[in-house]
Amino acid sequence: MYPNDGFRELDRDECLWLLATAPIGRVVHTRQALPAVLPVNFSLDHDGAVLLRMSAVSDLAHAVDGVVVAFEADAADADTHSGWSVVVTGRAEIVTDRAEIDRLERTGPRSWVPSPEEVFVRIEPELVSGRELIGGRTLYGSHLSSRSPGHAGP
Repeated sequence: MYPNDGFRELDRDECLWLLATAPIGRVVHTRQALPAVLPVNFSLDHDGAVLLRMSAVSDLAHAVDGVVVAFEADAADADTHSGWSVVVTGRAEIVTDRAEIDRLERTGPRSWVPSPEEVFVRIEPELVSGRELIGGRTLYGSHLSSRSPGHAGP
C-alpha cells in the first residue's frame, strides 16, 4: 500500500472489534471452481473465530466444511466518505462436538431463516486484515461533498 493513499491498516484487535459491530458479512468460497460470495449473519466467538449458523442441508454448509474460506464485513458512510473493511481467512469446519454445540446454542448467532436441522460453522481466524478509509475523499485538497454539483475544477 502506498503512503497517503487515504487508508490506514488495522491491527488484529481493531479488526475483531469492528467485526463485532457488523450485523452482516460475506463468506467467500469456491463453487464449481469459481469464487462465490454469499451474505450471512454471524457472530464472533470468544477466541475471535467467526461463527455461522445455517441449514445442515444447505449448499453453503457442504461447500465450506473443511476448506479454507474468506469472510468479509465492512461499513461505509457515503456522506463522510469513510468506512472500514475486515477480512478473515481460515479453515471452516462444521462444529460436531456436542458440548460445543450446546454452548453455541446459548451464545452463538441466531438464524435469520431458521430451518428444522441447523449446524454451526466455525471459521478459524488464521489471517485477519483490515483497513479504514481515513480523511474522507478529497480532490485538490477540498472535500468533494463541499463542491457544488457539476463543478469539475478546483
